[in-house]
Amino acid sequence: MPYVVTRSCCADASCVLACPVNCIHPAPGEPGFGTTEMLYVDPRTCVDCGACVTACPVDALKPHTALAAAELPFLELNRAYYDTHPHEDRAPMALVPPQRRIRGGELRVAVVGAGPAGLFAADELLRHPGVSVTVHDRLPTPYGLARAGVAPDHQDTKQVTGLFRAIESQPGFTYRLNTHIGRDLHHEDLLRDHHAVLYAVGAATDRRLGIEGEDLPGCASATDFVAWYNGHPDHSTDTFPLDGERAVVVGNGNVALDVARVLTADPERLARTDISDRALDALRASRVREVVVLGRRGPAEAAFTLPELLAVAALDDIDVLVEGRPADLPADATPKTRVLAEIAARPRRPGRRLVLRFLAAPARVVGDDRVTGLAVARTALHSRSGRVRAVPTGDEEILGASLVLRAVGYRARPVPGLPFDEDTGTVPHDRGRVSPGVYVAGWIKRGPTGFIGTNKSCAQETVEALLDDWDAGRLTDPAVPAADRPAPPDAVGLDGWRAIDASERAAGAAEGRPRVKLVDRERLLAAARTPAPSGRNAAGGGRWK
Repeated sequence: MPYVVTRSCCADASCVLACPVNCIHPAPGEPGFGTTEMLYVDPRTCVDCGACVTACPVDALKPHTALAAAELPFLELNRAYYDTHPHEDRAPMALVPPQRRIRGGELRVAVVGAGPAGLFAADELLRHPGVSVTVHDRLPTPYGLARAGVAPDHQDTKQVTGLFRAIESQPGFTYRLNTHIGRDLHHEDLLRDHHAVLYAVGAATDRRLGIEGEDLPGCASATDFVAWYNGHPDHSTDTFPLDGERAVVVGNGNVALDVARVLTADPERLARTDISDRALDALRASRVREVVVLGRRGPAEAAFTLPELLAVAALDDIDVLVEGRPADLPADATPKTRVLAEIAARPRRPGRRLVLRFLAAPARVVGDDRVTGLAVARTALHSRSGRVRAVPTGDEEILGASLVLRAVGYRARPVPGLPFDEDTGTVPHDRGRVSPGVYVAGWIKRGPTGFIGTNKSCAQETVEALLDDWDAGRLTDPAVPAADRPAPPDAVGLDGWRAIDASERAAGAAEGRPRVKLVDRERLLAAARTPAPSGRNAAGGGRWK
């Protein structure tokens, strides 16, 4: 009874380490790790021990006999991977680097960014005795996109936050949340107070389309839309025009599919999740009945992952359509195009529609004082030097729409005090080292690619560079003793975050939901001041520790 990975897993390699027969690949150090859409279990060598299930932080693994109908394609997907990647070498994996005894006593590191990259970096640092880590974030809550980016109907993926809770519970870990680096503290302050500063600030903005009408009301960033429905404090009062029957999402990556699913979902299903209450009220009143997802290139080049496509294909209350000529859907080309061909062949269903349109590019946003539509240009594919390009054919149509969302990628902002490459949207580095004492990890290091677990191997590389510099004596001792470091007046520590977490979970339990998010900064800070009922949460009144 082999076990099966059943979705885009977090890919943090916990299951790889737990597997006694090394049957889960690609593993760290192997080609494809960190870039493949998921990990895969080899059914020929799996011994049915279940160790991977215990290790997986997002419950992505199941025995094949327990698969739901919508999950059955993953059984073949796992098996097929090993047809082209046999992984005959079954030597035990050496995934855990040896501990380093920190020369000269305590090594103090500031981590800027409390998302997956920052927390994985903290975890890697705290594996070594003698290290203390203070994680800063400008929001009163941690976890970054794991809290404010994962779609509310993907609660299984959000279970990775259980792993983050274990990381933040380690000795030597400290939070300074609600602390804006560049306003409350500066780069120079962090360098003065720590041996090293590691930036894991992600990619907070989105790429623009660069077309006429893009700044009209009703044309917005999918990044902002996702933050809005996830209760991000910076977007709690945002509004989006949901009074028209059609919305268009430009781009066909995973974020585009998330947005399309949320816009077409039954609001009562979303009401059982941790979606923002304000967003839920707006979606309940929404008149949107069709969401068109535009892809500039063809089905074979679609940016979404196969697991995300299978999640859309499994929707039983949405009419999912694929718009394209039969020649555009070669059923025998790839697993992705096979699934698209199956969707295209389905009979129509009544109700809301989610349309996957390929070979279509945005030409201009239509409207005077607000969006009324999007001009869409048909494209054709041309191959040059092994690269497939989408070239406009001259054919154009107007899609009426009240809402146009661009979902064509994230982009990082420059970090004050650090160099920045405008072309790649990253900080130049060598294995995460910007200079001795300054480091980067996550999207600000490598660009907006990979999955949650990709940040683990990324953080490992950066931490190794940092510890090499420490061993070589390249780091400068802090000018201020650890006990004398003042906290900004409104900083939220671990106890404050746990008080917020307890408040949200209690409100959620009363409504049969995972949590009811506090979406206003003032209410979040008020919750942080309220001591939790017992244990470590209650220490220090909840604000700073």
